[in-house]
Amino acid sequence: MSPVRVVVADDHPVVRAGIVALVQGDGVEVVGEAADGAEAVALAAQLRPDVVLMDLRMPVLDGATATARIVAHATARVLVLTTYDTDSDILRAVEAGATGYLLKDAPRDELVAAIGSAARGETVLSPPVAARLVTRVRTPPPPPLSAREREVLAGVARGQSNVEIGRSLHIGEATVKTHLLRVFAKLGVSDRTHAVTTAMEHGLLPAPRG
Repeated sequence: MSPVRVVVADDHPVVRAGIVALVQGDGVEVVGEAADGAEAVALAAQLRPDVVLMDLRMPVLDGATATARIVAHATARVLVLTTYDTDSDILRAVEAGATGYLLKDAPRDELVAAIGSAARGETVLSPPVAARLVTRVRTPPPPPLSAREREVLAGVARGQSNVEIGRSLHIGEATVKTHLLRVFAKLGVSDRTHAVTTAMEHGLLPAPRG
């Protein structure tokens, strides 16, 4: 049985060398190494590997964008291997067409098995990543906030009281409270702090500039 041909893409030379040493052998042949997303796309087109092990945060071209380009040209399956397991990173990779998503602390046996599965087109997700995806699927996004509700919530995020928010928006304190109650209901929260953090998580309110 022919070995699975792999390209390893990671912008840190030491990390990349460690991954190569880890996966080489046992039915896996590393045929190329890329230091950025653009190089990964070029090597995938040139070498036609079975799998590209793709880091996400790389220079020139990030991993998710590189994944989308590789998948679009059907040059290889892409297995994301990264230290990041935030919702935004996971969703970007999955939406780009990655066959799998593993974290770099995965044991060698798990990684080698995942490469074989990815080469066969099987979806591979580390347990923490799978759990986060299931949670995102099960939790629908909240309904959109009106322009006025966003203005009121932005005032809360700035630490303003209801009176101060009303004064800045030229509305009464009772109206501010009404808007906040509607915001709480839409976001499924019961206090001002959770209203702000939940709105930021769902992109309904910009994060404060530090």
